[in-house]
Amino acid sequence: MREGLILKISCPDKPGLVARIASHASEFSANLVEFNQFIDQGCRRFYARLEIDTGSLEIPIEDFIASFEVLGRSIKADWHFRRLPYKMRTAVLVTKTDHCLNEILWRTGLGEMPIEITSVIGNRRDCREIAENANLPFHLVEMKEDKEAGFRRIEGLLDEQDVQLVVLARFMQIMPEWLCQKYAGRMINIHHSFLPAFIGANPYRQAYERGVKLIGATCHYVTGELDAGPIIEQEVERVQHHHSVQDLVRLGRDCERSALAKGIRYHVHDRTIIDGRRAIVFPD
Repeated sequence: MREGLILKISCPDKPGLVARIASHASEFSANLVEFNQFIDQGCRRFYARLEIDTGSLEIPIEDFIASFEVLGRSIKADWHFRRLPYKMRTAVLVTKTDHCLNEILWRTGLGEMPIEITSVIGNRRDCREIAENANLPFHLVEMKEDKEAGFRRIEGLLDEQDVQLVVLARFMQIMPEWLCQKYAGRMINIHHSFLPAFIGANPYRQAYERGVKLIGATCHYVTGELDAGPIIEQEVERVQHHHSVQDLVRLGRDCERSALAKGIRYHVHDRTIIDGRRAIVFPD
């Protein structure tokens, strides 16, 4: 990851915004290596993500960031800068299945996602060996009788580790409203896209019996409304008549791994802007 800045910005749309933002960077000899923009015609709002090479800046980076204040206020913008390079401190929560955890570990090892995994937190012991083989701390937090105490323990671990992103990698517990609010926009979940059509036990069996033609997975931000947060990424696979229940499970896992990996990557690369109940995403 090169040295520089990422700028995310949203504001009311008006003529000349791109020129004003680009001119501001040019004024200090900053080089725009990426400029993605989107205008919502319905609400007349402008969204953009910029990647800025600061190697030729004529002033310190901190001064350049501060200099944007005048422009940002003049266009009534919400904006956020991130300095490059960086690694986002990330905790991974799991229960029993390990395919999503393994995907995160594999892609992190490849350098695809700039994250530092602080620990793996599980409400069962199933993923302990995987975490320990990756030289990561594993914390068992049982959620059998007193779930509130369990979630308070998880909160304590996240605070101790100074976690910036929480990933629910098939963590089969419903997050309490207060924890969702605390990590609003910083907690990502994955679920199969049968919901709400096939809820409860054995959704793949239910889907098989109904003869579904498409299955998939949805990666989204976590809110107090179950599986209804802003969607970051979705993946689908076509189901053939000869596919068994086990085949559906296999295809579903592939969708979950891919959607979650993309969702994490988009988030940590600041390619998402949450806008109410939806997420604006600038894919790489």
